[in-house]
Amino acid sequence: MNTKVPTTEELQEQVITALRKGQQTTLDAVRSIVEVVSSATSKLPSAPAHLNVPFADRLPSPEAVVSGAYDFAGQLLAEQRKFTEEIVKVTAALRPGAGKAEAEATAGPEAGTESAAAAGEGQDAAGDATPAE
Repeated sequence: MNTKVPTTEELQEQVITALRKGQQTTLDAVRSIVEVVSSATSKLPSAPAHLNVPFADRLPSPEAVVSGAYDFAGQLLAEQRKFTEEIVKVTAALRPGAGKAEAEATAGPEAGTESAAAAGEGQDAAGDATPAE
C-alpha cells in the first residue's frame, strides 16, 4: 500500500482549516447566546445608577485591549524568532554535514583565530585567550 506522507505545508493548512472551523462554530454559538441574553435583558428594568462600576468610563474599550494584547504578542513573537534564528546560526557547526567554512562563517568574529589555535591557545568562558598548558 502506497501512503502519501503530507508535506509540512499541507499539515499547516489542515491545522489552519480546523482552527477556522472551530472559530466559526464558537462565533456562531456566541452570537446565539448574545441574541438570547439580549432579548431577555431588554425585558428587565435598568440597573439603578448606584450599581454602576466606578471609573468604568476610564477603562479601555474591549477593542483597545484586544489590539494591545495582539500587538504585544506580535512583538514577543518577533523577538523570539530573532533569538531562534541566532541559535540556529550559532549551532550550525554542530549539525551533521556542516563544513568548516560554514562553521567559521556562523561563529562570527569572536571565534579564535588559526594563529591562536596553532600556538596552542584557547579561550576561557569570557572569550579571553588562555595559554596552552
